[in-house]
Amino acid sequence: MHFTATVDTDIGNGRSTNQDSSLMKHAICGGKEILLAMVCDGMGGLSKGELASATVIRRFREWFDRDMEKELEALDMRHIGQQWQRLIQDIHKEILLYGARAGICLGTTFTGILFVDDRYLVGHVGDTRAYYLNRGIWQLTEDETLVAREVRRGVMTVEQAKKDSRRNVLLQCIGASGTVFPRIRYGTARQGVYLICSDGLCHEITEQELAKTLHPDNLMDKEAMHLVSRHLIELVKARREQDNITAILVKAE
Repeated sequence: MHFTATVDTDIGNGRSTNQDSSLMKHAICGGKEILLAMVCDGMGGLSKGELASATVIRRFREWFDRDMEKELEALDMRHIGQQWQRLIQDIHKEILLYGARAGICLGTTFTGILFVDDRYLVGHVGDTRAYYLNRGIWQLTEDETLVAREVRRGVMTVEQAKKDSRRNVLLQCIGASGTVFPRIRYGTARQGVYLICSDGLCHEITEQELAKTLHPDNLMDKEAMHLVSRHLIELVKARREQDNITAILVKAE
């Protein structure tokens, strides 16, 4: 499997800072093509959200540079998933301790995907998202928000959830929850497009629009991928999206 990837971000209409942070690492090692892509959304309204999101990105960059080549010697994606869970929990404790000492509250969501040839794992905390698109759209992550939980329970409809004032209330996030339990999903990569994004991209656009715009035929090269990504960002901004917006596109061929 060969991967082409791009990242685009925007401060949005209503923020003075961009609290989103992203990471993309692409390498060939041991005859395997490896791509790591992740987005963290520092909590809007909480102090130092940009510090929390950047801290997670820095720690995962260090993990990749230090451990990824070693993991390839006897590749076990589930072992890597366990490493991610422990790393996220360690970062969570560090941010909690920093916040307590500084007298501030800060936190971040996290969605990351690691491809090793045709295998992948997705790690997730909060309401950043990962999708797979190819003649349709499939969400690979599950929103950990109060309203999403109520939809899953059948207590609230999707339309009600979109309008509910609590739609941004998270059930867990790194650095601001009492505890955090990262979700890990494993899969086999298929030809098509993978999208990792902050929730700012999703509020004002439908999945049908995403599927049509991000059809693989529209993403012929990096230039086209950036153009399409910027089009989506400007579209949601025109629809009065107030949050920061970050999108990573990965085309798998």
